[in-house]
Amino acid sequence: MKSLKELDIPKGKDQIFRTKNTLPEKVRIQMEVVLQDRLADSIDLVIQAKQAHWNVKGPSFIALHELFDKIAEESESYSDLIAERITQFGGLAEGTIRIVAARTNLPDYPLIVTTGKEHVEALSHALATYGELVRGAINQAAELNDPATADIFTEISRGVDKNLWFIEAHNQAEK
Repeated sequence: MKSLKELDIPKGKDQIFRTKNTLPEKVRIQMEVVLQDRLADSIDLVIQAKQAHWNVKGPSFIALHELFDKIAEESESYSDLIAERITQFGGLAEGTIRIVAARTNLPDYPLIVTTGKEHVEALSHALATYGELVRGAINQAAELNDPATADIFTEISRGVDKNLWFIEAHNQAEK
């Protein structure tokens, strides 16, 4: 996989589009770096949930198939919230597959899994990792005195925690 530098993707901008947004430009530029990274993670999460949705097999097929699709849809809404915040700051949302592949912080989704249990484990790992990254973004936004972005990430965090609960419940009966 190529690095961000090889793809000519800057980590942070020294110039953004003009906006009447009253957050200081320095804050908007710093938050854009965080937002771009979480955007990549969000898009990757959508694709991982779809991978599980398309390939799950076994006795819980229909329940998991539908749950994985619901998680993909909700995760797509996270991508949209984040991308729109980037553009509100005067930035350009960077969400192409190549950029996402180079920038994501989520673990690789295993391709050779088919059982519901295996997909539950893989997707719950991705959700837990994403949730941790989002909570970090809440703290970063708070440190930069950007409560609106912190609120967006707080909303996402609640949804991710709920989806992680839904996923993990499938394997929790088996201790």
